[in-house]
Amino acid sequence: MRMLINVAETVVADALRGMAAAHPELTVDVEHRVIVRRDAPVAGKVALVSGGGSGHEPLHGGFVGPGMLSAACPGEVFTSPVPDQMVRAAAAVDSGAGVLFVVKNYTGDVLNFDMAAELAEDEGIQVARVLVDDDVAVTDSLFTAGRRGTGATLFVEKIAGAAADEGQPLERVEAIGRQVNDNARSFGVALSSVTTPAKGAPTFDLPAGELELGIGIHGEPGRERRPMMTSGEIADFAVHAILEDRRPRNPVLLLVNGMGGTPLLELYGFHAEVRRVLDERGVAIARTLVGNYVTSLDMAGASVTLCEIDEELLRLWDAPVNTPGLRWGA
Repeated sequence: MRMLINVAETVVADALRGMAAAHPELTVDVEHRVIVRRDAPVAGKVALVSGGGSGHEPLHGGFVGPGMLSAACPGEVFTSPVPDQMVRAAAAVDSGAGVLFVVKNYTGDVLNFDMAAELAEDEGIQVARVLVDDDVAVTDSLFTAGRRGTGATLFVEKIAGAAADEGQPLERVEAIGRQVNDNARSFGVALSSVTTPAKGAPTFDLPAGELELGIGIHGEPGRERRPMMTSGEIADFAVHAILEDRRPRNPVLLLVNGMGGTPLLELYGFHAEVRRVLDERGVAIARTLVGNYVTSLDMAGASVTLCEIDEELLRLWDAPVNTPGLRWGA
């Protein structure tokens, strides 16, 4: 097993220790697996809490900071965090204005965040929830009922996080998060399998010369397997799948996301093909983000996410953000 680790059992704890040392602007509780903005709670501000299995970095811990999340709860690799983590995070960041849980649609995440919301409310914390289910590739996969939550999670956390930093109330921040999710669609492609530290070997068999169209971020099966395609052919397929499900009438945010094992050289080339297809289909692009943001450990591949926006959503997207994984503005 060729991994830069000590032992599989301490991978998450070791990563959190490293994150704490690299980012003193965060409070990282390695024992209880909670990452918090050091300035939290911020008086009068709605707090955003998210989380999920480790292995998708920088999602979610890398998006903690001004303009995005107030706290994140990392689980074990590809395993949901537990309700106690979520309640601890909510209590650490709640200023009395309420807490918004941002939840990817995977069964474990949904069940545990629902339980955490009940426990937090028993402690007097007002909780709302946004469920992210943007993946158009498949429905009712191995890990979820309904559509999977993937790249749109970044858009929800950034835009709702900006609204919260402006001091907007919980009901409005929740509504904005739901609007972003409703407006977003994603499609992913795997060029290789993913290797988890616990297994030390590929989690599924993808023969040389083949790719999986519509893969999930845990290695869940996609729509179909085909012989290797060119970057342009993959862009045609992915964008067609998205636009077939939802055709935007207004400009979009575009995320061309790497799955962890694909170099930027390839991602930028793939972005050029995605832009070509969108231009051919008459889809206007307001802003673009290219890079590894919602990953799957060492999987080679990419995903495309489009989110239709209006003036308010674009303003919130452009608002300053300062996190380990995303930063711009003042």
